[in-house]
Amino acid sequence: MKKVLNLGIPKGSLQEKTLEIFRMAGFKIYISPRSYFPCVDDLEIRPVLIRAQEMSRYVEDGVLDCGITGEDWILENNSSVLRLTELLYAKRTLNSVRWVVAVREDSKIKKLTDLKGKRIATELVDYTKRFFKDKKINIEVEFSWGATEVKVKSGLVDAIVELTETGESLQANSLKEIATVCVSTTKFIANSSSYKDKWKRKKMEHLLLLLKGALEASDKVGLKLNVKKRNLEKILTVLPALKRPTISSLSLKDWVACEVIIEEKEVRKILPLLKERGAQGIIEYPLNKVIY
Repeated sequence: MKKVLNLGIPKGSLQEKTLEIFRMAGFKIYISPRSYFPCVDDLEIRPVLIRAQEMSRYVEDGVLDCGITGEDWILENNSSVLRLTELLYAKRTLNSVRWVVAVREDSKIKKLTDLKGKRIATELVDYTKRFFKDKKINIEVEFSWGATEVKVKSGLVDAIVELTETGESLQANSLKEIATVCVSTTKFIANSSSYKDKWKRKKMEHLLLLLKGALEASDKVGLKLNVKKRNLEKILTVLPALKRPTISSLSLKDWVACEVIIEEKEVRKILPLLKERGAQGIIEYPLNKVIY
């Protein structure tokens, strides 16, 4: 019987971002609006749509071999899954977020100890309870189905533990942070037994190689240019690269070709400098993957 890797794709806010990463890595995934089982152009992978909040539990139980979810939900479920790698996208597809304790701007609550005996609303219930228990602060925690900011703003609760990336939403609701509960990044996780399976482990490693290669390439481009040998040193002084530039001789006497990989944001700064220093035939091209 042919082996298959059961892969959890997070349904919800991380779904489109995750699918984008897989497309960048070279996978074609199709999701029917009425199905939780996407189709992928790799017969050795069986993807399943699972809520990020539940992903670590299904991976830990072995229903899934691996999956993608946030560190926050691993902490919430107190899971013992293997965290194989972080998936950070330089163009902010999957970046870090924070769970923070927030209160009204006009609240007399200034620090965590001021919350003793108070009520807090959050979706991150169990981890919030452990967080305050470790600090020996007795509080009441209730689950929030959404619109958590409104609950503290309207006085239904004394504080909230809410997800934020920039803090703009909290400010828009006249709330202020008083502490960070945890920082979360997107993780590729695996079931420990599945990871001991030689075939599944190699399949995961190959998959991660492609995903991480695509992520590394997301904010980088390649540059090619020609320059006279006498101007080469002047070019190299302004040409940042992951490693030393690739330099090759041209059929045209006294000319060489240079090729480098640089961050895309650097291009607009250095292109005029390259031209000033004698570079010609400059070509910028996108990258699909960068593998170290």
